[in-house]
Amino acid sequence: MEDFSLPHDSYYLGFDSSTQSLKATVLDSNFNIVVSELVRFDSDLPHYNTKDGVYRDSSVNGRIVSPTLMWVEALDLMLQKLSKSKLNFGKIAAVSGSGQQHGSVYWRSGSSQILSSLDPKKSLLDQLGNAFSIKESPIWMDSSTTAQCRQIEEACGGAIELAKVTGSRAYERFTGPQIKKIFDTQPEVYNNTERISLVSSFVASLLIGAYAAIDHSDGAGMNLMDIKKKDWSKLALEATAPGLESKLGNLAPAYSVAGNIAAYFVERYHFNKNCLVINWSGDNPNSVAGLTLNIPGDLGISLGTSDTVFMITKDPNPGLEGHVFPSPVDSEGYMVMLVYKNGSLTREDVRDRFAEKSWDTFNKFLQQTPPLNGGKLGFYYKDHEILPPLPVGFHRYIIENFTGDTLDGLSEHEVQEFDAPSEVRAIIEGQFLSMRAHAERFGMPSPPQRIIATGGASANHCILSSIASIFGCDVYTVQRPDSASLGAALRAAHGFLCNEKGGFVPISNMYMNKLEKTSMSCKLSVNAGDKQLVSKYALFMKKRIEIENRLVEKLGRI
Repeated sequence: MEDFSLPHDSYYLGFDSSTQSLKATVLDSNFNIVVSELVRFDSDLPHYNTKDGVYRDSSVNGRIVSPTLMWVEALDLMLQKLSKSKLNFGKIAAVSGSGQQHGSVYWRSGSSQILSSLDPKKSLLDQLGNAFSIKESPIWMDSSTTAQCRQIEEACGGAIELAKVTGSRAYERFTGPQIKKIFDTQPEVYNNTERISLVSSFVASLLIGAYAAIDHSDGAGMNLMDIKKKDWSKLALEATAPGLESKLGNLAPAYSVAGNIAAYFVERYHFNKNCLVINWSGDNPNSVAGLTLNIPGDLGISLGTSDTVFMITKDPNPGLEGHVFPSPVDSEGYMVMLVYKNGSLTREDVRDRFAEKSWDTFNKFLQQTPPLNGGKLGFYYKDHEILPPLPVGFHRYIIENFTGDTLDGLSEHEVQEFDAPSEVRAIIEGQFLSMRAHAERFGMPSPPQRIIATGGASANHCILSSIASIFGCDVYTVQRPDSASLGAALRAAHGFLCNEKGGFVPISNMYMNKLEKTSMSCKLSVNAGDKQLVSKYALFMKKRIEIENRLVEKLGRI
């Protein structure tokens, strides 16, 4: 059997350049964490005067940016911290990273010369002060590009046509609309820009001392890439700005080599000159790697302030909601990402109003009410919802005489409120029936292979039991707050192995049969639900989607 082990005593460094911080995680050749460090932008680099890592522009509605040089200085500071932790940089065989998705960096004409001739006696900050045509990078929180979104969709034949090609309809935070806004409002700045990087390819560029390619996974978060061809869409480029392709450079697989680490880091920090830099990717693709989601049918559910569903599929079906990206760890697979704004805060709201502000009472109610909730269906939107696109509101329905065997001849009527225990079951069943319905529409097999749950609510066994019953598969849990930097370190090792083998190798080959002994282990929390109940939930879900579609027609937000 072919050997997929990594060189003994080698290290793999993963960064995560997120909105509020820069994290670093180092794995050894057995995938155990050697060291991890954190640079918090607000407190460790206070002279930038950011709040939560960003500037909110009060003069332009929705404009949110971060100072590009802060990210440069954060890398200087992180490498100093890792030096002080006595990390042996010479053992690092490969580096990769994760960047907050959609954010963009604008390199001034002539900057490639600065990048290729960095002086190891000086900090990066001291040398890159004049390298950028825009000093403040637009980031994923920015929502100031609505006009550009509509113009790009119109030029591409409509929102659904754009989604079919690029994996998503036009979103304000996506990079294409952000670039278009700069071209529309500051053409001289656009013309003085020789390269546009994503946050991910930007930090990779610093590490190799040359412009790094944008990878396929993060490139899909721009409204510019054809996700099937994995190449720039000529139509989307033309709809965005003239001469854009030459400013974006080439695309590359996430597992391929960006280049060797620059001489600057070899001399200044004593990296091995043969250390590889594997292409960086976005934070969500790296989280998928960190959660070890890698085969079609794998589903990840992150239960946080917003709930996010990640799934792996070979045959994506992009729509008006949700996002499709090429998988960062599979040459043929895709990852689908569905985001629900009403997550833990909405669950807590129901707990506070109907369960005595107590999770114990909430769980007791969940256990004492029967599955299918006597035909009671609830829609709970404390905030404007993304999926489905509905405004704040609460809608409750009772399906008369529903047993889960048929919908024929059954009618439903709307009510103002359920009894308290039924409210608790209605919020949980409602949220996860919605997830199952939308995931199936995007190509999830039913049932999925397995679900890996993470985030705060994944510690609640009663909620996990409902997930297992509704989806009909085993539910595993991980407690991994740094899944993006861990995923980046894992991808560094994967890229190293692909390079060694001369081509793509499935990432699971690296940790086959040894996951339980690593920092990526997950534990089986709940076994799959009863098959008969799963099919009854399928009928319940069908009725829910019928009602949801009616609500969207009546109240929906575009």
